[in-house]
Amino acid sequence: MEAIKGGEFLVREVKKEDVFITEQFSEEQKMMKDAVVEFIDREVWPIKERFEEKDYALTEELMRKAGEMGFLGVSIPEVYGGIGMGFVSTMLVTDYISAASGSLGTAFGAHTGIGTMPIFLYGTEEQKQKYLPVLTAGEKFGAYCLTEPGAGSDANSGKTSATLTDDGKNYLINGQKMWISNAGFAEIFIVFARIEDDKNITGFLLEYDKNNPNGVSFGEEEKKLGITSSSTRQVFFNDTKIPVENMLSERGKGFKIALNSLNVGRIKLAAACLDASRRILTESIKYANERIQFKKPISSFGAVQLKIAEMGTRTFITDAGSYRAAKDIQNYIDDLLASGKSHQDSELEAFSEYAIEAAILKVYGSETSQYVTDEGIQIFGGMGFSKDTPMEAAWRDARITRIYEGTNEINRLLTVGMLLKKAFKGDIDLLTPATAVGKSLMDIPSFDIPDYSELFSEEKEMIDKLKKAFLMIAGKAVQTFGMELEEHQQLILAAAEVLIEIYMAESGILKAEKVVSMKSADEAKGQIAMAKLNLSNAVGIINEKGKEAIVYFAEGDEQRMMLMGLKRFTKYTNIPNVITLRKEIAAILIAENKYCF
Repeated sequence: MEAIKGGEFLVREVKKEDVFITEQFSEEQKMMKDAVVEFIDREVWPIKERFEEKDYALTEELMRKAGEMGFLGVSIPEVYGGIGMGFVSTMLVTDYISAASGSLGTAFGAHTGIGTMPIFLYGTEEQKQKYLPVLTAGEKFGAYCLTEPGAGSDANSGKTSATLTDDGKNYLINGQKMWISNAGFAEIFIVFARIEDDKNITGFLLEYDKNNPNGVSFGEEEKKLGITSSSTRQVFFNDTKIPVENMLSERGKGFKIALNSLNVGRIKLAAACLDASRRILTESIKYANERIQFKKPISSFGAVQLKIAEMGTRTFITDAGSYRAAKDIQNYIDDLLASGKSHQDSELEAFSEYAIEAAILKVYGSETSQYVTDEGIQIFGGMGFSKDTPMEAAWRDARITRIYEGTNEINRLLTVGMLLKKAFKGDIDLLTPATAVGKSLMDIPSFDIPDYSELFSEEKEMIDKLKKAFLMIAGKAVQTFGMELEEHQQLILAAAEVLIEIYMAESGILKAEKVVSMKSADEAKGQIAMAKLNLSNAVGIINEKGKEAIVYFAEGDEQRMMLMGLKRFTKYTNIPNVITLRKEIAAILIAENKYCF
């Protein structure tokens, strides 16, 4: 089968053989996972309360240890000091190293992602040879200076200026950056500034030496809701000299660098939420098994079982979608490398190709993390509100994940916007299937009862119908508003919710089906139940958001016809028994006394 393109999951059948799941980790990947988990268990989890004391030196110390163990250079080729294990392994390390503290997870993500990858993807050979080895070893740390006061999500509107000196040897940087992660201990800064009246910003590499500040100064550490030991400062530039050879890529390419850096950052953020969710769920299950009320553990109560089941399901689905997309990206990179493209160009093209999936996963993963930590507090009850348990700190740390790497609102808008852009460019044919769906609304529905004896046969048919629901809604929205569709943000947000739920629900079904093929249906009964429960939840959300969209842009007979179509596309023949599914999932997790999938 030809590799699936970004966004093409909407119009192509995807089979279990086409997706990667964590149960397929190679021996090398399992060893890397074990090393990271052992590092977190030994070095981080026992002292996680110290991260609530603004202990920035602790974060820096642990980052240096991570560098010594090779965790900072997993994705960087060996020629530049890294390990070169590929993107799935990069996701794996990001996943497990972010488990205990959002402060360490943020420092790791900022350094290995936006602090390092732009140099690998856009730097000259000389720049890569100079900076990547020290960054991957943890000898020096990176920071990414993009955001400015007043600019926010409009990254290209920054006012920081770069002026060429009279001798043509340096650029003088003047301006202010804010919310700069790792600013307190970074020594290599990627700085974005505008040269003269250029339309787009330009990237520069700045080496910072505290003994020779070169016009660089810092604000105080920001007082934040969470990630309290992640260094976050304003950075000020006053005639800061940067040699002309330290321009990153070409003049005016800074905005492109920023956008592509976000693509890889978004999907890695989904992974960074994963093991944190697994561990919080595990702590919640342990507490529920130990907490006795009315002479029995609270884990025996249905209300608590509901929470445990839903927490486990959302975590499982995030895992399924994250590693599915990671392997698609890795396959795309490998194909481009085989065709003769450089590693640099191959990764750039792959991250751009799967920007839709990256945005989907950023939204779903971050909201799963917030949900799991919030429900964790609820299971702990009054103790969950206390700093003596890990719940409230985890909840505060999780909150930032819905904001950085682009707010979830922006990422939702991007999922639909980027998909339609690919369609208009002819990269994906949405018109043909959307037209076919529109015509099918006039057909008389079949009243035959299908044979659903095969595992997931009805669920797969349901996913196919949900894709038709999206094509119906998106097709009519484009037809109605044309190029002005972007002005109707609430409509796009509703469509985005449908798109996100489709991708994640399909990922869950495919993962569960693949686990069954590797083990047995009996051994995978938890995965089967979670995939079915999540799909049922998704159908409800899609039905609600679909109605919201249709009522907004359609009237009269057309509206009635589309609502009938939506009803058909979201109708089960055999309605899932979600209470029983939740009981099955909770029973497994409670018996194991941990998240075990």
